[in-house]
Amino acid sequence: MNQRASVSELAQPQSLTDRAYAEIEELIVTLQLAPGAPVSEAELCARLAIGRTPVREALQRLARENLVEIFPRRGIFVTDINVASQLRLLETRRELERLIARSAARRATDDERARLRALAVAFEAAARANDDVNFMRIDRDFNLLCSSAAHNEFAAGAMSLMHSLSRRFWYLHYKEAADMPHTAKLHADIARAIAAGDPERAAKASDRLLDAIEKFTRATVDAT
Repeated sequence: MNQRASVSELAQPQSLTDRAYAEIEELIVTLQLAPGAPVSEAELCARLAIGRTPVREALQRLARENLVEIFPRRGIFVTDINVASQLRLLETRRELERLIARSAARRATDDERARLRALAVAFEAAARANDDVNFMRIDRDFNLLCSSAAHNEFAAGAMSLMHSLSRRFWYLHYKEAADMPHTAKLHADIARAIAAGDPERAAKASDRLLDAIEKFTRATVDAT
């Protein structure tokens, strides 16, 4: 069993549309579909071996998350990356992440807590292996699980619009300005605090992660 499958059942999409979304999102986040690049439905269908309707539905979802832009009669394009907009996103993300961390610490089920403990271990293993793609996949599973464990559909819906943009920005710049082992530890701290049922510890761990992400985001200006 591979590490990704072992740490979270949330990593396994439940429909063709979910599968198309997950695979296209990863192509964008890992820059295999570069910022500004045109997106062809037909090419994606062939590449993913998925029909046009699920791919189209996945692209509509990605448009809502600001990863692609759909222009009638012009086509579909991957959105550009912008430091200023990323900083504005972080302002909102900080407040929602804190709320989700607190809520998840209070409301997570025993199964969710067990999976969070497993994800903490997986984060650290990916960092030791310097496996950036697996780190991104684990981060996606972690974000989904935290949102689910908070049992607040409004907070979860708002957060779903932000995480992919944040992962893509990190993937673009982390070799210049980020410390993957430190980032892994900060994620693991949140996971373990939620698993322990400690809302205040989880909120403080979330703030430490967002502090590091904001520092990293500002550092990219100097790095570039």
